[in-house]
Amino acid sequence: MKLGILGGTFDPIHMGHLIIAQEAAARVGLDEVWFIPTGQPWLKSGSRISPSHHRLEMVKRAVQCNAGFKVSSIEVDRPGPSYTVETLTALREGDAKGDSLFFILGMDSLETLHRWHQAERLFELCTLIGVSRPDHQDFDLASLDRIRPGASGGVMILDGPNIGISGAEIRRRVSQVLPITYWVPRAVEKYIHENHLYQEAGHE
Repeated sequence: MKLGILGGTFDPIHMGHLIIAQEAAARVGLDEVWFIPTGQPWLKSGSRISPSHHRLEMVKRAVQCNAGFKVSSIEVDRPGPSYTVETLTALREGDAKGDSLFFILGMDSLETLHRWHQAERLFELCTLIGVSRPDHQDFDLASLDRIRPGASGGVMILDGPNIGISGAEIRRRVSQVLPITYWVPRAVEKYIHENHLYQEAGHE
């Protein structure tokens, strides 16, 4: 099976995430896309992040109507910082054993890939799918060869769709009592309001 993996803090998950996942599935021919909320994102150690159980529940509600989308709590369940290389290794040895893994990430993340934990091992574990974003549409693939020789040959680039939605903007709008209808799935919007998330200004 060709399995897509889309990780992130998902604070909250929004329509941009879902559109990117669907686009990758259609254009790469993925059988399923698994959404994996980060437990403790070490690259955002200084940021304020909602409790993992809220972020996990929002993802579950967002994907419940799409049979091709699944949710994994593997990073939320694992103690300590969340490292993608450890997650992919665990998947290949467990629930996704025998599957071909495709890791979906934004072009902005590709630019900082050299900072990731054991980044060179990513190219052994999966095929990377880089998706352009409104402010990150061009990327020099050859720069990845500094992480691992020949790494650029193991990356697929999807040009758009460029969705200008961010979790930070959604959190800001909620704190300012502005509508987020159509920014997130209806079930996620309802969950945010029922659980009084993002109501404090400065939740970044």
